[in-house]
Amino acid sequence: MVIRQFFILLTLCIAVIQPAFALSKLEASVDRNPVMEGEYFVLNVSADDEVDTGKLNTSILLKDFIVGRTSVSRSTQIMNFDAVKETRWQVLLAPKQKGQLTIPSFSIDGVSSAEIPLKVVEAGAQPEQAKNLFIDAKVSTDEAYVGQLITYKVKLYLAVELQRGVLNAPVIEGAQIKQIGEDKDGSEIIEGRRYRVIERTYGIIPDLPGQVNIKGATFSGDVLVESQRRGGMFGFNESRPMQAGAPSLSIQVEPAPTSFQGQWLVADLVALKESFPEDVKEFTVGSPITRTLTLLASNADENSLPDIAQNLPPELKSYPEKPQRQSFVRDAQIVSQYSITSAIVPSKAGTFTLPEVKVPWWNPHLKRQEMATLPARTIQVKGGAVVDAPIEPNWQANTGTNNNESHWSANLFALLWLVTLVAWAVTFIAWRRALKRQPTAHTPVASQPLALGSGLKGLEQACAKGNVSDILQQLQQYCSEQAARPMTLDKIAALSSELAEAIRQLQALAYGGKANSDAQLASAIKALLSAVKSGKLHPMAQQSTPLQPLNPNG
Repeated sequence: MVIRQFFILLTLCIAVIQPAFALSKLEASVDRNPVMEGEYFVLNVSADDEVDTGKLNTSILLKDFIVGRTSVSRSTQIMNFDAVKETRWQVLLAPKQKGQLTIPSFSIDGVSSAEIPLKVVEAGAQPEQAKNLFIDAKVSTDEAYVGQLITYKVKLYLAVELQRGVLNAPVIEGAQIKQIGEDKDGSEIIEGRRYRVIERTYGIIPDLPGQVNIKGATFSGDVLVESQRRGGMFGFNESRPMQAGAPSLSIQVEPAPTSFQGQWLVADLVALKESFPEDVKEFTVGSPITRTLTLLASNADENSLPDIAQNLPPELKSYPEKPQRQSFVRDAQIVSQYSITSAIVPSKAGTFTLPEVKVPWWNPHLKRQEMATLPARTIQVKGGAVVDAPIEPNWQANTGTNNNESHWSANLFALLWLVTLVAWAVTFIAWRRALKRQPTAHTPVASQPLALGSGLKGLEQACAKGNVSDILQQLQQYCSEQAARPMTLDKIAALSSELAEAIRQLQALAYGGKANSDAQLASAIKALLSAVKSGKLHPMAQQSTPLQPLNPNG
């Protein structure tokens, strides 16, 4: 009972001695002075009472400042039975212009703050190492040629923790621009202060001669900065918007020299490479030879690399794939690559020369035309007893194809060719033995129609499936049955111009891969079947004179 009365008395005493709270002081301050034009700083406004947060009117700042977000906090401290309350506003501001500005007085419930004179200096006037965030940028050269790749490297320096942000590309007219590679994240120490550094590389390709102006890359985002509450023991991190921009740059662009011969290409260095089956000393007629040409250029755009023409002898038929273009960064240099893989098929035996390949280019440092050269190459080709129908190759558009895989494919092709040849020989011997047991027909060969036996059905079935290799194999087998002797594709093509054209189209489709259309295949098959069924296939059909009697006197 006594304890209860004591607490009631204590409560009454506290109520008597506690003063009635009322706003008596309004203060305003900034976190730094002077500030730079366009840079955000913090305006702190505090009231020594708990007041309505909407009573602070910040619209009077819009004339001279960009007003960012406003955060509000309240606190109450009790020391020796004295309660101290506070309401605090933090307003992010960025001055719109340089010079001497004034933060006006604020008023709440008849209590006003003092004005704050603020000095605003020009952007970039503050030393970089004294800033929490800044951007630096540079170009690889301030003099270039039309079509030359210019690297633009921008670095974002952060001495505070990045919460979120966007790094925008530089703005430029009269040129193409694209990002090259991925961003690099590292660190640097500048005059004893550690910065986090985010580096990005852009490629700029001027389209027209003249002066090209580059408006520097910009950053906008939020960072976390440490803030100390007045009267508190501990600091805390608050999010603050920040923005920065790289300085503007200019480049003088020259036109392509009139003395340059060839397709215009400007680079620091250009080289030609070749992938070829070096360990093969002698090639075979009809067997494909895989050859890959690669053009490498340092600090050049991949789309500016010219196409490579091989100009082979007519006895070497070339079936190229679609060229491949790519670019990558190696040893801080941008390297562009053009590669083309071709299947070279010899049609005759002999010694042939693959002529040298030349690519002209312009050296911007020496200011002269130079030539990337691949020397000529001589190959030996031997003929085969029977030129087999070509097996459709499965070429891969891979510039890194090694020679071992090409040699293994060639050996497999030769093995399959020998197996097929042996099978044909066995079939032919069995057919000749069966033919000797049949009665001899006395009807002139010229008047005999072509037999529509199983051989033609096999050819028609292969045509229906659309497999070029099967079609050519069935054609040889059928012709060998009709002629009673082995028939190569060259001998079949000699029977008529229609057959020769159809076989040529099918061979081109076999080595051309999937790049050929279905319409071309259908047209070639139609022409082949038409020539076969017209009677022009039989080798004796072109002779109109019937056989003479064995006994002229009879």
